[in-house]
Amino acid sequence: MKIVYMGTPDFSVGALEALIKAGHEVTAAVTQPDKPKGRSGQVQFSPVKACALRYNIPVFQPDKIKTPEAIDKLKTYEADVYVVAAFGQILSKQILEMPKFGCINIHASLLPKYRGAAPINQCIIDGEKETGITIMQMDAGVDTGDILTQKKVIIEDKETAESLFDKLSKAGAELIVETLPMLERGEITPVKQDESFATHVKMMDKSMGRIDWTQDAAVIERLVRGLNAWPSAYTSYQGKTVKIWDSDVVLEYEGSNGTEKPGTIVSVAKDSFDVVCGNGILRINELQLAGKKRMDTKSFLLGNQWKAGMCLGC
Repeated sequence: MKIVYMGTPDFSVGALEALIKAGHEVTAAVTQPDKPKGRSGQVQFSPVKACALRYNIPVFQPDKIKTPEAIDKLKTYEADVYVVAAFGQILSKQILEMPKFGCINIHASLLPKYRGAAPINQCIIDGEKETGITIMQMDAGVDTGDILTQKKVIIEDKETAESLFDKLSKAGAELIVETLPMLERGEITPVKQDESFATHVKMMDKSMGRIDWTQDAAVIERLVRGLNAWPSAYTSYQGKTVKIWDSDVVLEYEGSNGTEKPGTIVSVAKDSFDVVCGNGILRINELQLAGKKRMDTKSFLLGNQWKAGMCLGC
């Protein structure tokens, strides 16, 4: 099939490469404009643009995809279908109806659950045991279109958003390659989403990572994994931000007398320290002080004399 591919981040690259290797003709890659990154402010290509250029695919980077000028440009690229994966802009009804087979979205959840911008993070934060990929026929709503195909992915006990991101990117690449030939042959019966099961996830921001030590240890542990690698879960000590990168819920613990304020460190070992939560104890295995490198707790404690009685976030 002739495809216009729309995507921006790393998540979108696997599917683009898979479509190329499967023999489809990608006539254009549509991605977000180049943006400055990091302290240097150096302008960088999006991962999808970098991939497209490696394969000599024309790249189109509209500031706003809905403008008449952008739509006229899209019309110059031949396409049987538009494949969309984390593009970052909402498509107009006119664009959705332009190609023969419409616009197909690779969404990183088992719709109708976890519609919206950050389904990978949220399913871990919520303690889900599985998630997956949905290939969806796009309509004017946000992730509300008919389901074409789905593929489940197991969420492991120590799964982070970063590791699940990679697994779902791979699953999405595999499923879109399986789905397009069936779509072309008319072998798929679209299934409408059951609105009674729909949930919506808002975009992640840094404020979501602030740890509330009055919560259950299990809730905080999931937050740590769900926001790893961005925006990260964090607390503070003496006015400095402390990012928490890895932790475990301590199931059996006798070091607390039950009266400590949440956030209090109740014991320090060679390679970890334990923090009282609203319910339970959280063991910190990896962390990062502001301005310092991320490191395991054993290495951190060699240079920082943290002791029982100190309070995080207090």
